[in-house]
Amino acid sequence: MSFKKHILKISLLILLLVAAVLCITSLGSYNSNAQSTQSITESHNSLPNESNSLFGNVSQSTDQDIGQSTTQNATQAPNGQFQSPDAGQRINPSNRAMSSTMTSGSTKASADYTLQIVTYAVAFLMIFLAAYYLVTRKKVIIQPGNGKVLILTLLGVGLLLRISLATLIAGHPFDLNTFKNWATTAANNLSQFYQGRNASDYPPLYIYVLFLIGKIGSISALSPYFTLLLKLPSIVADIATSFLIYKLAKKYLSLEISILLAAFYTFNPAVFINSTIWGQVDSFFTLIIVAAIVLLSEKKIALAAVFFTAAVLMKPQGIIFLPVLFFELIRQKTLKSWLKVFISALVTALVIVLPFSLNTNGLWIFKLFASTLAEYPYASVNAFNFFSLLGANFAKDAGTLFVLSYHNWGLLAIVMITAFSWFVFIKGKSRVYASAVALLLIDGVFTFSTRMHERYLFPAVALSILTFIYLRDKRLMLLAAGYSTTIYINTHYVLYETLSGINSVFYSPILIGTSLLNVLLFVCLLKVLYDVTLREGRGWSRVSSPRVLS
Repeated sequence: MSFKKHILKISLLILLLVAAVLCITSLGSYNSNAQSTQSITESHNSLPNESNSLFGNVSQSTDQDIGQSTTQNATQAPNGQFQSPDAGQRINPSNRAMSSTMTSGSTKASADYTLQIVTYAVAFLMIFLAAYYLVTRKKVIIQPGNGKVLILTLLGVGLLLRISLATLIAGHPFDLNTFKNWATTAANNLSQFYQGRNASDYPPLYIYVLFLIGKIGSISALSPYFTLLLKLPSIVADIATSFLIYKLAKKYLSLEISILLAAFYTFNPAVFINSTIWGQVDSFFTLIIVAAIVLLSEKKIALAAVFFTAAVLMKPQGIIFLPVLFFELIRQKTLKSWLKVFISALVTALVIVLPFSLNTNGLWIFKLFASTLAEYPYASVNAFNFFSLLGANFAKDAGTLFVLSYHNWGLLAIVMITAFSWFVFIKGKSRVYASAVALLLIDGVFTFSTRMHERYLFPAVALSILTFIYLRDKRLMLLAAGYSTTIYINTHYVLYETLSGINSVFYSPILIGTSLLNVLLFVCLLKVLYDVTLREGRGWSRVSSPRVLS
């Protein structure tokens, strides 16, 4: 009888132990491979006219696999300036094929995981839909005493499995090589990081993270794990975002749905393909955005301003979300709120920017943003959106579509999307519509604006979950599943195309279908938000209790 009572906890403990053993085994194999690769690399370096492949060993990676020297042309543009990791292998968009030295046999080995990843993605979607049906029909009941154990196990397994997977697949070698170079440069001299011809085009916030990685990676015992260390902040951010989703959902929804939502984000292939497989930092950025939106929705506008500022100072895409904060300031109509936000934002910006400004002109940060925003003047940069649907992927955004240029169409779209977002926030008459507005902004800008990269829609998964928690419309979870599908396809397709030597993806059925689905998802989002804010009895009655309205 006692065994039956604790069978769930015992099963969860076994699951966690299995994940831990797998993680330890993977790390041991990773370290052995690092030492083997280093020996081979040193042997190759002793030969004349011998150079390392950019991609190294992609199927099982170490920092040596990404390249021994991080100051060579793999991370520099022809003019000597570092390229943004957002560029991927896009130094010259007119060239569809890269050098054959970048498509070694080891790159092919990474593609061998494609079938497993795609199979998992399809299975995940089916399992989630089934689980969502069972939970919403109250076919699954979780005892309150098991909730904490269950969520800790899910998050622990999610973390351990991510670390294991990160040791098997190297990710995008160009991006990781660039991050490694920045980490090493920052660790050597943080205050001088933005000076010299090899300066980064990333805003300064994430450079602090890379500074810590560079310091840790310089320890001889940990240097073989440099690539894993580069992925680790985003991996941890995935788990932290899942935990935030759980805590927020538990406040407003049932325990069963709270755990389901956290599990949906934790094991979502669209999430871990970005952080764990590719090695990008969108998960870290999304965590900041999620924190900002939750703080704003929970009446902590000063703290929210800190995170909004941090988001902008990590990635320029953070600017997309600033109207949310502005709308709430307008709604509150108090000078005190404006002062709180201004002081919080100013102090945050000074703390982040000043250490890099000691020996340079204070205007450097504005020049950095101007140059970064001017990069990649194309209608689409491998983003499966409206312009890619028209066949304009990597077409110059100065080109004409009907009477306007692509760029002007994109600007017009931003104005219209921002105006409708303001309409939704005003009609909602509450700060809890912040997540809905944030989702509408990022979805609309990605789908209908220019210069979008394949990963810029990434925050939509987390934001659609937040919007579901606050607005309680079941269609929002279907939208979350839809965003997960298109984000995964776009990310997976572009990642493996670049690994196989393709620079800008071709106009193909996958691109057409995914781009069309993204357009349809935006239309569906408009319909859902219109219904929630305007239809009779579907405003506050579906959002929350009067206690939350205060």
